[in-house]
This record gives sequence, structure tokens and C-alpha cells, in this order.
Amino acid sequence: MITVHHLNNSRSHRVIWLLEELGVDYEIKRYERDAKTMLAPKALLKVHPLGKSPVITDDAHGGVTVAESGAIIEYLIDNYDIESKLAPPVGTPTRLRYTYWLHFAEGSAMSPLLMKLVFNHIEKAPMPFFAKPIAKAISKKTKASFIDPQIKAHLEFIEAELHKSTWFAGGRLTGADIQMSFPLEAAAARGGLDDSYPKIMAFLKRIHDRAGYKRALERGGEYNLLS
Repeated sequence: MITVHHLNNSRSHRVIWLLEELGVDYEIKRYERDAKTMLAPKALLKVHPLGKSPVITDDAHGGVTVAESGAIIEYLIDNYDIESKLAPPVGTPTRLRYTYWLHFAEGSAMSPLLMKLVFNHIEKAPMPFFAKPIAKAISKKTKASFIDPQIKAHLEFIEAELHKSTWFAGGRLTGADIQMSFPLEAAAARGGLDDSYPKIMAFLKRIHDRAGYKRALERGGEYNLLS
């Protein structure tokens, strides 16, 4: 049995979605963020030394523990995608695109989005009254001069690439699309993604309409990246 160590409002949602697409039996062990810090609970340290989610354990393969979204997606597809429907054949151009987007999601797309989240929190963080205007000015300048332009450049690139094919690696859903869902949902929540990027918005609608995605929400619970 696969166990998904599931943190609310986190990347582990897409792992549950993948398992639904694969039709694999699994169970969920739930963890809740600290209401003030929004950090994962220390209980996750018992599963993985970094105490982060997503993490899975797989009793069918000797109780192996796998962390990191991309590694989990590759592991699950390699071991449980019996019909070979969620990864293109090795050695094909679509496989290269698949691998690229699988790594782009966290390696490139998430970096400026995380920076924006951090700087947004800096503006709201408690601090001495005389420091607040300075912190706000630095934050706004950094976002305007670096972070927001980076997010815009990434979104424009993704929009252009989705003009080439319906999904990120061709004409059907793959693990790359599941991996890319999180940064694009984060961008829609707090990164300026809107209807000016019609291909990306159409992609989000397609994934949200999928039965597997909806079942993942039912089993995983509330998923609100604005929280």
C-alpha cells in the first residue's frame, strides 16, 4: 500500500491526483500546517529528515520512502503506470519535452513565485513601526524590478509553448502536466496569471475538469493556495 503523507494546501495534492489518474490504491496520512507560521508539523520529521511534504512510503517495494514532487511522480509512473499512458516513450521528442517540463516546474517556475510569497510576507510581518516603511519599500522595489518581471517572462514562455501542443508534452496528459499544475495554480493565486494568458488558463480549466483531479480534491480536502 502506498501512503501519501499529505500536508494541507501543498504540493502533495498533485501526488494524490496522479494516484487517481493511475487508479492505484493508496491511503492518506494527514498533517496540518501551523495556523500562525504555516509551516509543516514536526511529525513529518519522522517520515523524512527535512520534515516536508509531499512524501510517500510504499510497502509494496520494501517500505521505500520517496520525497520531492518530481521524484515521486517519476517513481509512481515508473512503477505503477501499467498502460504507459502518463509518460511518452523513451527516446522520443515528446519524452524530452516531458522531462524538461517535469524539471522546469520546480527548477524554474516556482523560484520567483516563492520569492514573491516571501516578500509579500515581509510586508505584512510584525516589526518596529520605524522599520516597516523601509521593509515595505525594499520589498516593493525588489518585486517590481526583479521578481514580477521574472514571473511575467516565465508565464509568457509557458503561454508560447502551449501554443505548440494541447498538453506540455504533446496531445495527451502526462506526469509533466501534473507537475506543472502547482506552479500555474500558484501563479493564478498570487503571481498575476489571468485571462491575458488564454492557453495557460485553458490548461488550468482542463485539469480542473478532470475526474481524477476532482476525486483528489474529495480525498485530499481543501486546496487553497491563497491560504
